[in-house]
Amino acid sequence: MADPNGFMKYERVEPKKRPHEERLSDWREVYAEVDPAERNRAVRTQASRCMDCGIPFCHSGSAGCPLGNLIPEWNDLVRRGDWEAASDRLHATNNFPEFTGKLCPAPCEAGCVLAISPLSGGPVAIKRVEATIAEQSWEAGYVQPQAAVVSSGQRVAVVGSGPAGLAAAQQLTRAGHEVTVFERDDRLGGLLRYGIPEFKMEKKHLDRRLAQLRKEGTKFVTGCEVGVDLTVEDLRAQYDAVVLAVGALRGRDDTVTPGRDLAGIHLAMEHLVPANRDVEGDGPPEINAAGKHVVIIGGGDTGADSYGTASRQGALSVTQLDQYPMPPSTRDDDRSPWPTWPYILRTYPVHEETGERKFGVAVKRFVGDENGHVRAIELQQVRVTKDPATGRREVVPVSDEVEELPANLVLLAIGFEGVEHMPLLDELGLSLTKRGTLSCGADWQTAAPGVFVCGDAHRGASLIVWAIAEGRSVAHAVDAYLTGASDLPAPVHPTALPLATV
Repeated sequence: MADPNGFMKYERVEPKKRPHEERLSDWREVYAEVDPAERNRAVRTQASRCMDCGIPFCHSGSAGCPLGNLIPEWNDLVRRGDWEAASDRLHATNNFPEFTGKLCPAPCEAGCVLAISPLSGGPVAIKRVEATIAEQSWEAGYVQPQAAVVSSGQRVAVVGSGPAGLAAAQQLTRAGHEVTVFERDDRLGGLLRYGIPEFKMEKKHLDRRLAQLRKEGTKFVTGCEVGVDLTVEDLRAQYDAVVLAVGALRGRDDTVTPGRDLAGIHLAMEHLVPANRDVEGDGPPEINAAGKHVVIIGGGDTGADSYGTASRQGALSVTQLDQYPMPPSTRDDDRSPWPTWPYILRTYPVHEETGERKFGVAVKRFVGDENGHVRAIELQQVRVTKDPATGRREVVPVSDEVEELPANLVLLAIGFEGVEHMPLLDELGLSLTKRGTLSCGADWQTAAPGVFVCGDAHRGASLIVWAIAEGRSVAHAVDAYLTGASDLPAPVHPTALPLATV
């Protein structure tokens, strides 16, 4: 049984970060390395704050964890120091807890009962506990390959090696199928490899999991774009089922602001991908923030990733722009009542290091120099309105006053429009929805027989925890399709929607 008084005895404590100057001088993760024994003692204290509520909203798919992580159970096991049992309970629902423990925004914490009132000291530090269980699992040798005992004789192709594709591949391999993952890039991991900066998750964690998958029997092919390097006809001839986990990487562009055609204005991923390649050892990127005034348009995760990357590349200044007004620092119960995802100001570690954020502003015009390169932007204070009939957003200036901001590099981090157009989809006869995604039935199967979809390709750009949940669910569907029934877990249904405001 949990300690019902734990939250009254202990405050919520965040993990210690490295000094700003040190973080900006390298690409290592922002959090300080701590002696494992000291780390475990601190996390056992944090886990003691969990009350094992009668209705644990933290692992509810609508307001908490889409994976259905058994959070109160492994919190109490950690409190009692039973790390091996905690590892078993955590891995029972999550293939890659070190990924979610570092990268997930933790809707589970928003759904924690202790998040109802600030007088409770804040929600349980679930994400910190999860990450520590995962690390302790590797250190103690609890994580071992789980090879299938019996082969089904069926072959499955997974297209895409992001978190959704890897989760589906691992589940299907463990079910006894022969699984091959195809990745068009030169390295595995999808956005985990080339979209997530090293300071958020060092790639050694990804490589460690990939080694586990290989030992279990999953095969990988890199540098292969299915539909180009491998025809769909050959794919169909060689595999009994296909899983599309191709992501939703088509970036949203700004096609209306005057001056958009100036040199030095890029989509954020055009900056992040080569920056990550540089850290991998491929050489300095062509789009580099060193010695430049950098402006990032967009206030979300991708914008924050570009912010931290530009800072570490040696930018003269970094400014992030958001069209919306600054959110409140505490939950507004009228706008986002517990246990829904709260509308609050979110400050990432990179925002504590350097630079500036501006809210309630929009770019009126990009200003160029005599060589056709951006040199500044003109900003206006704005208000975002929404037409109640059509739902269309409109950005309305609230003042004629214009502020000019120096800008030698502008990065557009204004979201994603969906799945990229690719020959693979044409050859399969699949078309995109109005949201730019691939639709499927209740069995996760697309309009092409034997072809399934999961992750961002199905739901649009979303959270890593949703990608893993969908990968696990599509594995259940493929296993049932191939064998008639499946014992694999299926945490989410294809119609489940992500938290709209995350």
